[in-house]
Amino acid sequence: MKKSRFIPLDSSQNPVPHTRLCEHAECEEGGEFRAPKSATHLNEYYWFCLPHVREYNKNWDFYRGMSIQEVEASRVSDITWNRPSWPVGSWRLLLDKLQNLDGLDPFLRTDQLSPTLPKEVRKAFSVLEISSLLTLKELQTHYKTLVKRHHPDLHGGDKKAEERLKEINVAYRILKIYLTENGK
Repeated sequence: MKKSRFIPLDSSQNPVPHTRLCEHAECEEGGEFRAPKSATHLNEYYWFCLPHVREYNKNWDFYRGMSIQEVEASRVSDITWNRPSWPVGSWRLLLDKLQNLDGLDPFLRTDQLSPTLPKEVRKAFSVLEISSLLTLKELQTHYKTLVKRHHPDLHGGDKKAEERLKEINVAYRILKIYLTENGK
């Protein structure tokens, strides 16, 4: 005969709600504390007594059974509270354009920029005052030099310097994405 998973708290005349028994094997205590059954079913619970819920929680691993990619995807999703997120403004269009550059290798050392480069990339070269294509390492070095030169703190909080620095930052991000996507 299967034992009942509920026991009465009070056997007096007043009806009292029943409580659950601890779901740990061979435990007859009341199961007052809930614990999730798995990371994929967080709204389904086991019910344990205090010592057994402590033991369960000590051994709980949300990421148990997940691959490294699944753990990373879960971590990234948690950053935005599991809500979808998109790039702001025209970044989405730029990323789409950069991903459609199959087969182009504009990184042959030349003095002029290739007209096949996307307009945003050519503009970024112009903003950063670069006349030839370069590697990611060279771009980083040049970017640091421009940031030091145009930082608003060095110009007494000048708004023009601040705007120039914003343009430099955007151009740097565009070229960094472009160079990274093209393996340079």
